[in-house]
Amino acid sequence: MRHTIHNSLRTLLLLFFSLPLYSSTPLPPKIQRAEPLSWWTEMNCPLTLMLQGQNLADAEVTIKPTEGLTVTGQHNAESPNYLFVDLDVQKEGTYTITVKKGNKKHSFKYTINSRREGSRDRLSFTSADVIYLIMSDRFVDGDETNNTLPQCAEAANKDNIHGRWGGDIQGIINSFDHIRESGATAIWPTPLLCDNEAAWSYHGYACSDYYHIDPRYGTNDLYKQMVAKAHEKGVKVLMDMVPNHCGGTHWWMNDLPYHDWIHQFDSYTSTNNVFSANYDINASQYDRDLNNSGWFDRMMPDMNLSNPDLLQYFKQWAIWWIEFANLDGLRVDTYPYVDKLPAAEWCQAIRAEYPNINIVGECWTRPASNVAYWQADARNADGFNSNLPSVMDFPTEEAIRQALENDGNGWGNGMMRVYDAVSQDYLYADVNKLLLFVGNHDMDRFADIVKDNDLRRVKLGITMIATMRGIPQVFAGDEYAVRSSDMKMGHSGLRRPLPDYETLTAEQKDLYAYHCRMFKFRKSEPIIWNGKTMHFASRDNTYAYFRYTDEGAVFVYINASEKEREVPVSHYNEILGEYNPQGVNVMTGESIDLCPFTARQKPIKVAPLSALVVKLEK
Repeated sequence: MRHTIHNSLRTLLLLFFSLPLYSSTPLPPKIQRAEPLSWWTEMNCPLTLMLQGQNLADAEVTIKPTEGLTVTGQHNAESPNYLFVDLDVQKEGTYTITVKKGNKKHSFKYTINSRREGSRDRLSFTSADVIYLIMSDRFVDGDETNNTLPQCAEAANKDNIHGRWGGDIQGIINSFDHIRESGATAIWPTPLLCDNEAAWSYHGYACSDYYHIDPRYGTNDLYKQMVAKAHEKGVKVLMDMVPNHCGGTHWWMNDLPYHDWIHQFDSYTSTNNVFSANYDINASQYDRDLNNSGWFDRMMPDMNLSNPDLLQYFKQWAIWWIEFANLDGLRVDTYPYVDKLPAAEWCQAIRAEYPNINIVGECWTRPASNVAYWQADARNADGFNSNLPSVMDFPTEEAIRQALENDGNGWGNGMMRVYDAVSQDYLYADVNKLLLFVGNHDMDRFADIVKDNDLRRVKLGITMIATMRGIPQVFAGDEYAVRSSDMKMGHSGLRRPLPDYETLTAEQKDLYAYHCRMFKFRKSEPIIWNGKTMHFASRDNTYAYFRYTDEGAVFVYINASEKEREVPVSHYNEILGEYNPQGVNVMTGESIDLCPFTARQKPIKVAPLSALVVKLEK
C-alpha cells in the first residue's frame, strides 16, 4: 500500500508515551473489551484473552461454570488497565468470566463455539482462481443509509475525491453475478475493518478496531453473510490484513498496554523502505531497524510484533476472522516492513491452524531475487523461511506495463522485458503461487498507462495475465478499461466506482467481452493452472510461450508491435513435436495448423497489437 495521508497534527502528540493520569483512590475493576471476541473448541492456537478496561492489574480471574473453560495463567501489562489471561478450552458453551480486586468485581459473558466441521482442512485460493480486487469504499454503494453515521469521524462526500463515497458490503453482495460473469472466482476487498480517521479514511489501511467491521460498510454479521453468499456463488473471499501498522485513532493509542506495543521515537521517524536490509549481507543494523520500526505514515503507528503479547494478539486476530467468517485466504499489506522473524511466526501459526490456507504478501520490490526472498521455502542463503506461501509478482507487473506503455523499440524493450522477467522464475520456490497482475489500487490504471490509451494494448495485458503462470488478479473496473478521473490526484483519482455497463462505450463493451472469454477459458484449463512454461525470445516486439503438461499445451503469441507479424512456427519445433499440431483458436473456435513440417502450410499472421491463443492436444 502506497498513498499520501493528510498530515494532521491533531493527535500526533498523543501517540507518544500516551499514558493517562490515575487517581490515588483505586477504581473498581471494569472490563470494556475482551479480545478475541469469542473462540472455538479443537483449535491448535492457544487462547490468550486480552482484557482492557480499568484497574485490571493483578485482578483475580474466575470462570463459571468451572468446567469447560479454565484459567491456566495470567500476567499484567505495563498499563494497569490491561490483563492477559491464558485459557484452556475444553468444550463449547457460554461462560461468565469475573475479575475481582478486593471486594469489587466485574463480570462478562464469553462464548466458546464448536468448531465448524472440516474447518481445519479448508481449501484456499490457487492458480485455478482469478482474484477480483475491490476498493471497498469506491466499488458499489449498496446501502445509502450507512454512508454517514454519528459514531464515525468522516461523513460521506462524493464531491471530495479524497473522501468516503459509500461503497459497502451490500454493494459487494449485489455484485456477485457481475464478478462471476467477468471470470473471477475470488474477491479481495481492501480492508473493511474500522478506520476512524477524520480524513482519508476511505482507504481502510489505518485500522482503529481489529475486531469490528466499519459500520459504514456494515456489521460483522453482514460480513459473515457476504462470505456465505460468495460461497453460494462459487466465489472465494480473501481478507486484507495489516499487521504492520494500526491507525492513529485506534482505541489503544490513548493507553498502550506496553511502551513497546508500537515502535516509538523522540520525534516522528519514517521507515526508510529499505527491504534489502533484511537479506543484504552488507547492510547495517541501523538500516535494518529503521526499515522494520519506522512508521509507514504519521497517522500509522508501527506495530512491534517482537512484543510477545502483541504477536499472540495478531495470531489470534487472523485465526478468529478466518474461523468466524469462514474465509478462504488472506492478503497481507506491506509485508516486508514487519520484523521478518515474528512475521514468519505469525504466518506459521495461521498455517498450523489451516494447513491448506494461502496467504499472499505485498512485497513491493524488485528485481525478482528480492521478491523471491519473501516466499515460503525460498532457497535463501541465510536460511530464512517466511512461511508466506504467495507473493505479489511486481517484477512481471512492471515488465508488462513498461512493454506496453510505448512502441517497444530499442534493445531490451517491449516484449523482451516480459521475457526477461519470466526468465527469473528459477528464483522462486513456487511460480504457480505468484500473484500476477497488471494493476491494482496503488498504481495508475492500466488503461491510463498503455500507449495512446489503446484498448488493443489493454487486451494484450489481459491475455498475458490470463495465460501465464501464477494466480491472476484483476482490479475492479479494469475489465472495462476504466481510466482515472484525474491522474493528478494520485490514488484517489484512480479508485473509481464500478461503472454501469450501459454507460460504457462500444469499445469498452468489446474489451469486456474479450476479458470474459479469456478468463473463462483459463477457468476451464488446468494446463494453465499447473503447467510448465517454455518461452521464446524475439527482437520484433513479439513474445511466444507455451504452457504445457503431458496432456496438452496452450500456445500464446503476443504481437505488441504496430505491424502485422508472421508466427515463426519452425522456431517451436522442440515442443510442437510433442503435440497434435491441429489446434483450436481459443477466441474464435476455429481450427489452426501449427505443424512446422508442412511446406504447404499457409503462413499464420497476427494483426498488430493482438494475440493468438491456441489449445493443443497430445
